[in-house]
Amino acid sequence: TPGHVDFTAEVERALRVLDGMIAVFSAREGVEAQSETVWRQADKYKVPRICLVNKMDRIGADFYRVVDQMSSRLAAHPVCVQIPVGAESEFRGLIDLVTEKHLVWDSDDQGTRIITRDIPEDMADAAELYRHELLEAAAEHDDELMELYLHDEPVPVDVLRRALRKGTVSGAIQPVLCGSALKYVGVQPVMDAVVHYLPSPLDMPPVVGTSVDGSKEITRKPKDKEPFAALAFKLVADSHGDLTYVRVYSGTLRTNKRILNVNRDTRQNVTRIWRMYADKQEQLPEAVAGDIVAITGFKDTLTGDTLTDQQHPMLLEKPSFPESVISMSIEPRSSSDKLRLSEALRRLEREDPTFQCCTDEETGEMVISGMGELHLEVITHKLTREMNLDVHIGRPRVTYRETVSKTAEAEGRFIRQTGGRGQFGVVELRVEPFTPEDASQHVVFENKLVGESIPRQYVPAIERSIHDAAGAGPLMGFPVIHVKVTLLDGSYHEVDSSMVAFEAAAAMAFREALSRAKPILFEPIMKLELQIPVGKLGDVIGDLNGRRANIHSIDEVEGLRLVHAEVPLAEMFGYSTAIRSLTGGRAGYSMEPSTFAAVPPMVQKTLMEAQGY
Repeated sequence: TPGHVDFTAEVERALRVLDGMIAVFSAREGVEAQSETVWRQADKYKVPRICLVNKMDRIGADFYRVVDQMSSRLAAHPVCVQIPVGAESEFRGLIDLVTEKHLVWDSDDQGTRIITRDIPEDMADAAELYRHELLEAAAEHDDELMELYLHDEPVPVDVLRRALRKGTVSGAIQPVLCGSALKYVGVQPVMDAVVHYLPSPLDMPPVVGTSVDGSKEITRKPKDKEPFAALAFKLVADSHGDLTYVRVYSGTLRTNKRILNVNRDTRQNVTRIWRMYADKQEQLPEAVAGDIVAITGFKDTLTGDTLTDQQHPMLLEKPSFPESVISMSIEPRSSSDKLRLSEALRRLEREDPTFQCCTDEETGEMVISGMGELHLEVITHKLTREMNLDVHIGRPRVTYRETVSKTAEAEGRFIRQTGGRGQFGVVELRVEPFTPEDASQHVVFENKLVGESIPRQYVPAIERSIHDAAGAGPLMGFPVIHVKVTLLDGSYHEVDSSMVAFEAAAAMAFREALSRAKPILFEPIMKLELQIPVGKLGDVIGDLNGRRANIHSIDEVEGLRLVHAEVPLAEMFGYSTAIRSLTGGRAGYSMEPSTFAAVPPMVQKTLMEAQGY
């Protein structure tokens, strides 16, 4: 999966369905900001992993520094199963601590031939030290190895690998390998390590889901005889028709079989099953527990839907995706392409859960939103190159949020009397600043009604109306977040009250309360990590200060300065060009969404004036 933060959705959905992963680190840059993000995602889904320190031939490569960073910055438990022989231009293969051999690759045949030698004398002490640490870490997971280790007896290779596998599958340790993929060094041992240490589907615990109504927990073992259950985790438009990628957790999926999409309560017919090999496809008659396959013939299925047999429905946990933070307007250059563009955008929206498209009600513009400039650039290239659409793109703009800075109360009255039955609904609300534990829960609703001032059946309609009204705040129409809404009181009419009346009254009360609660703008804040040459540090720091950055730390590594900062996304458009100009192209940086924070009053005033508010 791409490591870039703009494509974090690809990482999220991959980790949701995989049983193991290889975390790749640069021997020069080490653990970067995006490495931390991906590591946290793997922790969330409890994915066992092995680590590869790549680019050992690069200037500034330091294997041991990267391993230390894994412990300190990721709270990982790295265990070296290999150590490098040399580094940078002196990189001469690696020492396999499991087999106690020096492995050297012949670059003339693109690394297909591995030369096995004895450990060089100048590396003997280092190999012995790290072999001792390896045995000590592995012994905690295998009694036989512990016995051999305590009595200082030789440890067979298969016993050591078995212990490392147990520790890796349980998530207690992460074996660390090294190499240089560009020079074909160390690739085969990584493939072998997948077999030796990462789990098969049978090593994983039964998948846990819930009943359709969410009332009870259901488990399914990874066996072909169990009822069929699978998760759709990716959609791709293909020449064969739309492909739905699914991970089969239990049971058997066969072609021409009808299955249930539990989330949509629809029946789907499986026309073809494909095993995907990059640009090749192999048709299969069936898929069994543990398989990841692509299916054609599904029209209503979306990312995160659960597929089961019709007699045994259950719901599996959906992957969760971050919200888009950047948007830009888009329009076709010719009016004849308008319908084609709408259809293309809808298709891309189905494929990518972090991409959104909507129409601005005030300007009538079509607006696309995504995770960053690069994300929207890739979307635009798809439209122009793959779908042959000529489009005009507006300047990127930040997707702000709105919240309140104090507590306020308001009453909404929706009373209409006509010749026949009227409408009657009165709602009294309080809004206050609030940071929910669940980041996806932007507006929290609490019912504090006393007595029967509003009948119970109308409360869900009031809550639904508040969540709908929170889609556009009072300042500039951005979504409202970090707000708690409390239903305090109200009144009803035995004849004229209805769901519609209470929905309208709740929306009126909510908007009025927001206006009274001193609303403010929230802006997305990015976590920024820079690698800067020493002589250019002052220029870069000065530029960051002008961008309202909050600098947390400056560290020194191998003649570089590592700067950790937080900076508003609004100030970072075109930063790649600016940093290149400031440092003569010698600096590198990575950026990821961190949080939302209040926009300074003067900046907010300027923003609102620029937009005509």
